[in-house]
Parts: sequence; structure tokens; C-alpha cells
Amino acid sequence: MWNLIFWIICLLINFGLLAIVFYALLCLTDLEVDQMDPFVATANINRWILLEFALQAALSILLLFTGHWILFLVAVPLTCYHAMLFIRRQHLIDVTEVFRNLNTDKKCRMIKLGVYMIFFTICVFRNSN
Repeated sequence: MWNLIFWIICLLINFGLLAIVFYALLCLTDLEVDQMDPFVATANINRWILLEFALQAALSILLLFTGHWILFLVAVPLTCYHAMLFIRRQHLIDVTEVFRNLNTDKKCRMIKLGVYMIFFTICVFRNSN
């Protein structure tokens, strides 16, 4: 029973992470094709960054405390990357540099989207056993 609750919580966290990263990618793509103002795009993305970091940290801590070591070791590099960005104060997108870093930000978020999709798939198929 507790194992099922654990996987449901992981599934919900992963779904939230996927939604946040996908929304950020949509904002960056709209910004790239001039359908969104840079101020609005950065405000929309920056609003969700801390929640993404908190959800990723919660997922890593949950995996650590429940003894899912392999998944924890897969999740911890992204958590450390988020912590490094937060400590260096590089986690928010600056409106004056958004066009200069647009391709880099999109690539980073695509990699995050891939990692979160892998975790989402693992949560769905692991729970079906």
C-alpha cells in the first residue's frame, strides 16, 4: 500500500515538473517567434523556476528516504545543477539577456524535459508491476 502511495506521489511530482518545463519551452518558443513580449515571457518563466527546483529536490529526497538508490543517483545530478544555479544566482532569466541566451535556455530545458519524461515513464511502468 505504501509503495503505491509512493509511486503516485512520484508520478504527480513528475507530472508537475513536466508541465513546468513544457510551459517554459512554450514561452521561449513564443518569444523566439516574436509572439510574446520579453518582459512577459521572463516573468512567466521566472514565476515557476523556484517551484521546479523545490519539486526536483523533493523528488530526490523522497527517492533517498525510500531506498530507491538507482533512481536517486539518476536524479541527484539535476538536483545539484539546480542547487548550483540557485547558489550562483543564475536561476532566473534576465529580461535584458533573454535573446542572447535563448538557444542555450531552450537546449537546457529540452534536456530537462527528456530527463523528466524518462522519470515519468519509469514511474508509470514501475507502478504497473
